Amino acid sequence: MKKRKLLLAMVIVLTFLGGIYTGIQFSSNKPQEKTLKSGKAPQSAIKPQVKALPKVEKTKSKVLIGYIQDFRDPNQVDYSQLTHVIFSFAHPTKDGRVLLNGDSALKNLRTTVVNAKKSNTKVILAVGGWFHINGGESYPYFKAAISNPATRTKLVNELTSLADRENLDGIDIDFEHPHSKADAENLAAFTKQLSAQLHPKKKELSVAVYSKIHAVTLTEIGFVQYLPSMFKDVDHVNIMAYDGQWDGGYNAANLSPYPFTEKIVNYWTRLFEDQNISKDKLVLGVPFYAQPKDPKIKQVSYGAIINQNPANANRDTVNMNGTTYYYNGAATMKKKTKLALDHGFGGMMIWELGLDAKGSNSLTSSISETIEQSTNTPVKYYAVENAQ
Repeated sequence: MKKRKLLLAMVIVLTFLGGIYTGIQFSSNKPQEKTLKSGKAPQSAIKPQVKALPKVEKTKSKVLIGYIQDFRDPNQVDYSQLTHVIFSFAHPTKDGRVLLNGDSALKNLRTTVVNAKKSNTKVILAVGGWFHINGGESYPYFKAAISNPATRTKLVNELTSLADRENLDGIDIDFEHPHSKADAENLAAFTKQLSAQLHPKKKELSVAVYSKIHAVTLTEIGFVQYLPSMFKDVDHVNIMAYDGQWDGGYNAANLSPYPFTEKIVNYWTRLFEDQNISKDKLVLGVPFYAQPKDPKIKQVSYGAIINQNPANANRDTVNMNGTTYYYNGAATMKKKTKLALDHGFGGMMIWELGLDAKGSNSLTSSISETIEQSTNTPVKYYAVENAQ
């Protein structure tokens, strides 16, 4: 009996010692734990295959283009909401040179470039406009410059050199307005020549155009003429869909009402479809100013209207300074933006940024938000797409 108990005790002791020895051996055969304790991850014996990343095409967003006059403070502009800012204006001379409005304009242009680049916003210089720095309308100066092949070439070279020197992203042609077939042909020749200079440098070319619609009769106007082929040489066609108050006798209510804009959009849509030109080049322009019923009183900015009463943001008329002003409030701006996008337009254009309200009642913000909601893409232009 004692022998059996002794034998049983020895078996138990041997089994216990065997378990300890097996555990020690198991632990010593776990290199993964050792490497982890040393702070080094274990290397896999399987080498994964290297696969090329798929190419993702960047989508070209709709544009939001804002003109800004050369005397404005460029530090007051919110460039983050804009794809392009167009600095206005450079003035053509009859012999093909280019003038800026003194050192202050050049300084503001350079500050605009620096500020805009921080938001990846393109800066374009507009040449022309309605008034000339030397007095009167720009028309006779611009007409003379582009009518002669020698002065036309000189103007092209001067604008290209200016764009290079000031690190600009392009040029905007604002010839107001070609009144004849000869004017239209000369403008088309100038546009083609400037396009041939700018596009190889990855710079853009846009053109500002008259609405071509009479605000009262809502029919096509013939006294402003364009060669449709010209639009193949530009990246953007900025339609000035405003200033209808002068049509058929002064009437401030015709500044830029929605039915007027509808006719403009329909006209340019049909023209581009008939000419087989991409409607994505079309950009609908809207006014950020109000026209007074009394023509003896000056226009006022949308910003001034909001400063008087923020409730004016969604109205289109207001009584100020002893008269009634007509303008486009936020609701109308959103409606116009959707109209343009529904017709396949490339985006919206603003005249002009210095007239906008600050903060939550900004019309720039209203347009930007409408573009984003309608397209499900942020407002920002990713790359230059040369005219075809």
